[in-house]
Amino acid sequence: MLNLKKLQSGTALALTLGVTATGAAPIVLAKDVVAAPASMQIAQLFPSQPRSTGAVRIPANTTLRLAYRDAEKILVAPNERLPITLTIPNNVRTSNGALLIPAGSQVKGEFQPASGGTRFVANTLVLTNGTQLALDAQTDVISRTEEIRRGVSTDAILKGAAIGSGAAAIISAVSGNRRVSLGKVLIGTGAGALGGLIFGRNTNQVISVNSQSDLNLRLNSSLALNPL
Repeated sequence: MLNLKKLQSGTALALTLGVTATGAAPIVLAKDVVAAPASMQIAQLFPSQPRSTGAVRIPANTTLRLAYRDAEKILVAPNERLPITLTIPNNVRTSNGALLIPAGSQVKGEFQPASGGTRFVANTLVLTNGTQLALDAQTDVISRTEEIRRGVSTDAILKGAAIGSGAAAIISAVSGNRRVSLGKVLIGTGAGALGGLIFGRNTNQVISVNSQSDLNLRLNSSLALNPL
């Protein structure tokens, strides 16, 4: 159980609803933000605190949870770079209830090849009011794969998926299905560079990103935001 009296006496600001901390607990300076468990209802724990004024700095190594609402998973080729826009599904607030990032704000970036898999690298945060902020952040490497076999139906793999064009080329060439009819094909930069990686092969793999659980974005540098 949380000790509410101890929480109320603290001076640190905290994030809630979709934000978690990584690594050791950071040293909190004035107006810094530290992450709180997603289950915490900050507005209820600190109902009497005045709202903060001025910019609030979310420190490096804080993790923001993202989502991709258009598909259950995202399939990419191992060497594919896939531009994509993800969403912050929950409000991000300070401990006194001030809104920093509204739910529905967008994070722009791309999936990039990484050792052992792929990772999403973010470059821009777009708030729901249209404000754009430079963002330096990335997810951990995602290494989960789906195996494509010649002569085996790919319907279960493709159902509910967004598919990078590089992954679509692998699936089409290996399965013999020249037209990927299930899922939503997205334009990536890997399709033209696959060459001998796909033609004449009976099996191959694509990387599968779970759009609800794999998209935890870690800040490489701090992010300053004005409460809305």
